[in-house]
Amino acid sequence: MKQLSGLDAAFLYMETPNTYGHVNALAVYQRPSPDFDPYSAVYERFGSLVGHLEPLRRRVVEVPFGLDHPYWVDDPHFDLDFHVRQIGLAPPGAADQLAEQVARIIGRPMDRSRPLWEVYVIEGLGDGRWAMLTKTHHATIDGAAGVIMLKLMTDESADAPWPYEPVAWKGEELPTDRELLKRSINHLVSNPVKGARLSLRILRNFAESAGLNSLGELATKSRELITSTAGRSEQANAVSDQVKRVTMPLTAAPATPWNKSVGPDRRFAMRSESLANIKRLKDATGGTVNDVVMAICAGALREYLLHHDALPDEPLRAMVPVSVRTGLEEDPWTNRVSSIIAELPTNCADPLERVARCREAMNAAKLQLDLVPADAIMEATDITSPVIATAAVRLMARLSDRITLPINVVISNVPGPREDLYFAGAKLDHYTPVSTITNGIGLNITVHSYGDQLDFGLVSDRELVPDLWDLADLHIDEVTRLFKASGAEWAVPQGPAAGRRGAMKPVVAKKTAAKKSAAKKAAPKQAAPKQTAPKQTSTKKVAAKKAAKRSTSKR
Repeated sequence: MKQLSGLDAAFLYMETPNTYGHVNALAVYQRPSPDFDPYSAVYERFGSLVGHLEPLRRRVVEVPFGLDHPYWVDDPHFDLDFHVRQIGLAPPGAADQLAEQVARIIGRPMDRSRPLWEVYVIEGLGDGRWAMLTKTHHATIDGAAGVIMLKLMTDESADAPWPYEPVAWKGEELPTDRELLKRSINHLVSNPVKGARLSLRILRNFAESAGLNSLGELATKSRELITSTAGRSEQANAVSDQVKRVTMPLTAAPATPWNKSVGPDRRFAMRSESLANIKRLKDATGGTVNDVVMAICAGALREYLLHHDALPDEPLRAMVPVSVRTGLEEDPWTNRVSSIIAELPTNCADPLERVARCREAMNAAKLQLDLVPADAIMEATDITSPVIATAAVRLMARLSDRITLPINVVISNVPGPREDLYFAGAKLDHYTPVSTITNGIGLNITVHSYGDQLDFGLVSDRELVPDLWDLADLHIDEVTRLFKASGAEWAVPQGPAAGRRGAMKPVVAKKTAAKKSAAKKAAPKQAAPKQTAPKQTSTKKVAAKKAAKRSTSKR
């Protein structure tokens, strides 16, 4: 039994009926032989790992009334059949059919009475390959821990022996409410002390980031900053420049179509690009791979908003998750992540200038971690009341249509393994991230590198971004635009997108129109019936008949 850290628990508190805290990954594998059975291979491999990996067997136990952070407990009723599932795509098994199934799966909350993970074996892909979707709650792992788990699940060669044999383990008896409340009282008593220490630490970090060696120098440095406005202190100018660069954006970001409250349903779209091509652009522009990725996202978002006549005059803002793992953590299965907020130069028309501006924005945003280091943020979440945290999330959900948050979109770039990986002999071709969205931020773009490629995974609210595939395609178009602007030579020719069936509504409408046209042509032509004009009786004849009648009656 182990208590969740405040940061891990925060991903539970963030959940509402329409927002979910799980993160996902879609892996596409080759089929090593015609008789290969993906489901049995996945079932066997995950089953053998349950005793080795805590995240696979532990479930959440919540403290009564939300008075303290929940606890992890080894599930006494663990059921592997519940966690490993199998589905199939209908023909033709196109890329958008796969994405639609993924969107439906991630649009469902997880069962907190069980370990917070699910695995879906997806067969029926049109090219003969198979896919595996892993769905894991963010309370269990972050992006970097996901890469660790990926490497544990896979091998570096097709014929590598599987090193993990099943080990016996026993679930724990679930604690009573009385036991949980007793633990919570002891924990809460220590929080005021932790809070005071944390406040002093954050104040010290702010002071040091501004060049203060001690808090006693605060008044002196303040006078120097004032003097710098008149150009009388070179040292104060340097401090002032640093303070200007280090900003924590708190004002509302410009409005976009997806910065509203989200519904329960999702869309997912994916595209891939050669990592070698991205590196060519890196060399040509003088940036980093991450700078180029950010510029690609900025250019794609700009084009998308232009198409919808919704491009703001101001640059958009992106929240960029940052891993703070050192590799020395005793427990790898916990979140070690922070975030920075960077401007996206969507208001800039020149693609090369966008790369330069992304580099400047990311360098400035990284200094935010100097103001409030990641471990200080993690300590803050540890001492935050779960009741307050949950209430804050619910309040933001209610206000998300009335106010705009300081950020527009989440963009994450996760470095993955460079070597080829295999799952029970099946070669991994693509590893596409499938992240999460929240109220007020209905779009997430996550990029994952594997081998010599970058896989872009886009997740959105189903109604706020109905043409998500168009946005995914615009990312690849932006790569082409950067090559043309920079004059760089392609390392790998850009290949066609994976086959997509496309929306069925126009297909059905086209089929219906074709059937009607065919039926009209096939119908035999019938002669129009002759219409006989009614006999017209002249006025004189009518008058003569009437006169003859009268004459006869008189006789």
